[in-house]
Amino acid sequence: MSLKYRFNIKDIKLEDFKVYLFSLLKAVIPKKKIKNISDLKVFIQKKSAWISQVTLFNYLKTRMGLKYVTMFDDEIFLSSINKAKWNIYSVALQDLTFYSLSYLKVFYGYDEINKANAVYEEILKKEIENGIPEEVAIKGKKIFNERLEKIDWQTQYKSWPFNESALALYEWAPIADELKTLDRKIVLNSMILKWDNITDEFKKLIKF
Repeated sequence: MSLKYRFNIKDIKLEDFKVYLFSLLKAVIPKKKIKNISDLKVFIQKKSAWISQVTLFNYLKTRMGLKYVTMFDDEIFLSSINKAKWNIYSVALQDLTFYSLSYLKVFYGYDEINKANAVYEEILKKEIENGIPEEVAIKGKKIFNERLEKIDWQTQYKSWPFNESALALYEWAPIADELKTLDRKIVLNSMILKWDNITDEFKKLIKF
């Protein structure tokens, strides 16, 4: 799922349909096993993109109600959404990269942890072609490296591995602060629950 997208009211309806149709069909669609680092990168990119968009749009629809569709005629609002989705995505990529490699190291003895930086940067490099703002990519790399210096690979997969992306959703969603404060627990939990589905899928697909 690429994040390259030009939003307008018609496209949003189509995209929503695709997202929900995919959700209905994914249980019966054969999944490709993750057999190497290239497969892992594809999995990380697609799932991070999916969760970033789904959680952001679901939150906006829940909070805005009937105003949700009409707000997509507002260029300022569209700009805010684009900014939010890329910032959330850059952190989601970090979380899933760290989780995946930590899990593989602990349970499969995967020792090439030094590839973590390359995995993250290669995905971001491809997303530059899809429109990720340069400043978001630069900031993402900086934060990734800071987290990488402190990471404990033996415990990362079970130590609130997706907390940062959940916080990014809460921070970047273009909702008034006074309203977001009321939603904090719900927003964070909703994203963590979706990550649980992705980690369950990951465990079924890994085959090194």
